[in-house]
Amino acid sequence: MKGRFAPSPTGYIHLGNVWIAMLAWLVVKQQGGTFVLRMEDIDTQRAKRSLGEALLDDLEWLGLTWDEGPRMGGPAGTYWQSERYDSYEKQLNKWQANGLIYPCYCNRARLQSIASAPHGHEGIAHYDGHCRNLSPLMRAELSQYKEPSWRMKVSKRSYEFMDRWQGVQHEELWPAEDDFIVKRADGMFAYNLAVVMDDIAMGITDVVRGYDLLPAVASQLWLYECLGESAPNYGHAPLVVDQEGHRLSKRQQSITLRDLRAIGYSASMILGRLALAAGLVSRKQTGRFESLTWSDLLVGNIENISLKQKEIKLTNFDIVI
Repeated sequence: MKGRFAPSPTGYIHLGNVWIAMLAWLVVKQQGGTFVLRMEDIDTQRAKRSLGEALLDDLEWLGLTWDEGPRMGGPAGTYWQSERYDSYEKQLNKWQANGLIYPCYCNRARLQSIASAPHGHEGIAHYDGHCRNLSPLMRAELSQYKEPSWRMKVSKRSYEFMDRWQGVQHEELWPAEDDFIVKRADGMFAYNLAVVMDDIAMGITDVVRGYDLLPAVASQLWLYECLGESAPNYGHAPLVVDQEGHRLSKRQQSITLRDLRAIGYSASMILGRLALAAGLVSRKQTGRFESLTWSDLLVGNIENISLKQKEIKLTNFDIVI
């Protein structure tokens, strides 16, 4: 068994990230598996190496340990996505040669108008296939005016999988409507492509991440199929929200690990109070100061804990979040 925590270094790590790191680590370590840390820094506009190094510093202060990843190394080579671009490009060249991907010349205004139109099914992507079957002549003409993005040409699929916490899930893909982007016009590789290729390269068997990424599974299952690989076991956990119900995020400038550390929180207090808010432990287990170590967390069985809810509200941190 092999799991991972894969944060994006676009800001300082906040409690929502720590929650997913905690769950991912527990799922792996309670089964004696290998835990991988990977930096998903493919967002060339927002991700910064300095923030990645700061994130690693914060995780080390928190006491999180990993078996493979930055500052540790491992058999998969680099664990920074920004240093894995060559592998993504080579795969796209293969798919381009066999017609599995196609150039899309639609501008942002057109895509926004498509997104607002009604659709016959639910999915993470909605497209009308406008560029799917353009003639070579039309593509050559359009390429003179615009650099294209690249889309997967999907076939109709019905997928069923068992989510660790959300139960049996049914997902569908429809040709054209669910043709998703794998490389943007500005040259940035898409999340779906990078995460699937890296999980395969790193031998990831179990993926733990936030509930908000559940709709991405269908597209990722298609990529596994195209790459001839088996998909991992998925576990989509509830998102951490503040006292007003707002999701914690870097864009919202939510409370960070550094903020908590600066006002006197220890790593064990953060772990204990987060585990308590999520229902992983009882107040009796955390003691008077609601503190836990990583070793303490291993005592309970994560497999027996229900996390089917969509949100976890933080109410036991004495700070306005």
